[in-house]
Amino acid sequence: MDDDKVFKALADPGRRMLLDRLCAQNGQTLGQLCEAMDMKRQSVTQHLGLLEQANLISTVRRGREKLHFINPVPLYEVYERWIRKFEEGRLSLLHDLKQELERKKT
Repeated sequence: MDDDKVFKALADPGRRMLLDRLCAQNGQTLGQLCEAMDMKRQSVTQHLGLLEQANLISTVRRGREKLHFINPVPLYEVYERWIRKFEEGRLSLLHDLKQELERKKT
């Protein structure tokens, strides 16, 4: 995974919106993705290109259409490397607190 490309892609709100749209309905065409975007088709195409370079989306040709699909693997890798290790400590503390409070109730 190229962390720099993934973080650069995620840094832009327009690209995050495209990912949100693909998450809601995977396999959309450029035209479908442009419908809810407040930008020109060329700008959306450039954003999709950056997302594809970061491996956050993939495309499949179906006849004359080019469908865009979200690829969750790089997001999971970011989660594994940057988020999960911080989550574990908090979850462990919450678990310990729950156990302690339940002991005090009895």
